[in-house]
Amino acid sequence: MKELLLIICAYLIGSIPTALIISKRFFGIDIREYGSGNMGATNTFRVLGSKYGSIVMICDILKGMAAVALYNLLPYYFHNELERTNFMIGLGLSAVIGHVFPIWANFKGGKGVATLFGMILAIQPIIAISCVGVFLLVLFLTRYVSLSSVLAAVMLPICVLWIWNEHELMYRIFAILVATMVVITHQKNIGRILRGVESRVPILKHRDRRKARRHS
Repeated sequence: MKELLLIICAYLIGSIPTALIISKRFFGIDIREYGSGNMGATNTFRVLGSKYGSIVMICDILKGMAAVALYNLLPYYFHNELERTNFMIGLGLSAVIGHVFPIWANFKGGKGVATLFGMILAIQPIIAISCVGVFLLVLFLTRYVSLSSVLAAVMLPICVLWIWNEHELMYRIFAILVATMVVITHQKNIGRILRGVESRVPILKHRDRRKARRHS
């Protein structure tokens, strides 16, 4: 019963509509009516700029971390690593579901990548840092948040199954499902990238201006 209550709390934490709150508070708009229509960090970068996109990304990451940290309220899990890992995954996934289908925003949210990262950061920091390294590298090279998210998600099962060879079956299944889910939810983005019409986030503009001058 206590576990169920914490799972519900994790869902409610994930449901906090960070992007919607910021878009309405500072711009007087519903961000879901602009860009891709998603209430996540990627669309916030695209519509509101890098400053507010970064704020939303950090807040969404913290939602995943806070949800996973709820296991600390049940001392039983302190001394049982296997069950603790499984429960942490359950809490994190509840937060991700909350982000994608937020009760506070008519169940229309984002894609959950940042919240997923926060969840992984709380469960396995080293693997999370490896994934964020891929994310930042791809973002620096391409300025596509969507492509960065997809490749970072694909890096997760690579780390779990081969690089660090995690033995926990639930963690292995989770890593594969996360990568699959992120790729599926970004199909439209992938299509726009292939067509050359995907929006790039407004960062590193000085680099683009230097390139433009060199080719002019």
